[in-house]
Amino acid sequence: MSQATVLPPAAAPAAAPARARGGSEFTPLLRTVREQGLLAHRPGWYARGIVVNLLGIAAVVAGLALIGPSWWALPLALPLALFSARAAFVGHDAGHAQITADRKASRILQLVHANLLLGMSREWWNDKHNRHHANPNHLDKDPDVAADILVFAEHQTAGRTGLRGFLTRHQAWLFFPLTTLEGIALKVYGIQALLAKDGPCRTRRERLVEGALLLAHFAGYATLLLTFLTPAQALLFALAHQMLLGVHLGMAFAPNHKGMDRPDEHADGDSWGHLRRQVLTSRNIRGGALTDWFLGGLNYQVEHHLFPSMPRPNLRLAQPAVKAHCAALGIPYTETGFVDSYRQALGHLHEVGAPLRTRGAE
Repeated sequence: MSQATVLPPAAAPAAAPARARGGSEFTPLLRTVREQGLLAHRPGWYARGIVVNLLGIAAVVAGLALIGPSWWALPLALPLALFSARAAFVGHDAGHAQITADRKASRILQLVHANLLLGMSREWWNDKHNRHHANPNHLDKDPDVAADILVFAEHQTAGRTGLRGFLTRHQAWLFFPLTTLEGIALKVYGIQALLAKDGPCRTRRERLVEGALLLAHFAGYATLLLTFLTPAQALLFALAHQMLLGVHLGMAFAPNHKGMDRPDEHADGDSWGHLRRQVLTSRNIRGGALTDWFLGGLNYQVEHHLFPSMPRPNLRLAQPAVKAHCAALGIPYTETGFVDSYRQALGHLHEVGAPLRTRGAE
C-alpha cells in the first residue's frame, strides 16, 4: 500500500490553550509506555548488533586482504557502506542514551562508532541533532531545515542565483545525486566545528579526545586501503564507499520530516506541546524487518521523536499505543509506504523550487 495514512484529522478543542493542552496530552501516553516497560534499555540487543556489525567490517577487511591490489576489490565498497551506516545508527542511538543509562558508556560507544569508525565528530552531531529534536521542522530553530544547499520553504528561495539558484530550481531531481556527498560532508562539518573557537566542545579535553580519534580514523582508513590496494584503487574505493554511505544515510533521513507540518507556519506553533510538536512534524514509513534494518529504526520517526531515549527495537512495540492515543485526541498520525515517502518528500522540494523555475521561464 503506497498511499499515506493520516489518522485522523485534527479535532482538538479550539478553546483549550495550546501550551496547557500540549502538556496534558503527552502525559497519559508517557505513563502507558512506561507501564509497558518500553523505556527499559536493551543492552543485549545492541551488543549482538554491534558484534555482528564489527564482524562484518572485519570480513570486508579480510576480503581486501585476500583479493589484494585488484579492481575486483572495489565491489567491497558496497557492504562496507552498509556496515558503516549501521555504525552511524549505533552512534545515533548512543547519543540518545538508547543503549544504556550509563552516560560514560554511551559516550564511549558514540566516540568509537562516530569518531573512530566514521570520522564524524560526536560533539558536533549531538549539538546539531539535539537542536533538531527540540524544534523539528521549525525553519528558525531546526538546523536540519535551515537554508543551505537545499531549501524547504518558498521564502527561502529569495535571492538565490547562480549555482545556488540552479540547485534550488532542480533540488528534487538533484537530491539523490547530492546525497553522494553526505558522507564526506559529515566529516567536513565535524572538523570545522572541532577547529572553531565557538564549537560544541566544552572543554580542552573533549577537543583533544575528539581530534585524536578523528586523526586515528583518517590515518587508519588511509593505511588500510593503501596496504591492500594501489593508490588509484584506494582513491576510487574510498570515493565509492563514501558516496554509497551518503546515499544510504540520505535515504534514512530524507522522508522523516520533509513536507510535513511546520510550527513556524502557525501562530501558536511555538506553544505546541511535546506531543503535537513531534507528531505533526514527523512521518513514519511502513515496512517489516528489512525496512527496520535498512533505515535503522528511523522509519518509526514519530515514536523516536516522542521518546528519544527509547531503544530502537521497542519503537515498533510503542507504535500501537501512540496511534491509539493520537486517534483519541484527533491528532493526525502520518504513516506511508517506503516509495511513497520519497515521493512526498521530493514532491515538497520540487514545489518549493517552483518560484525560481517560474522566474527562469519568464
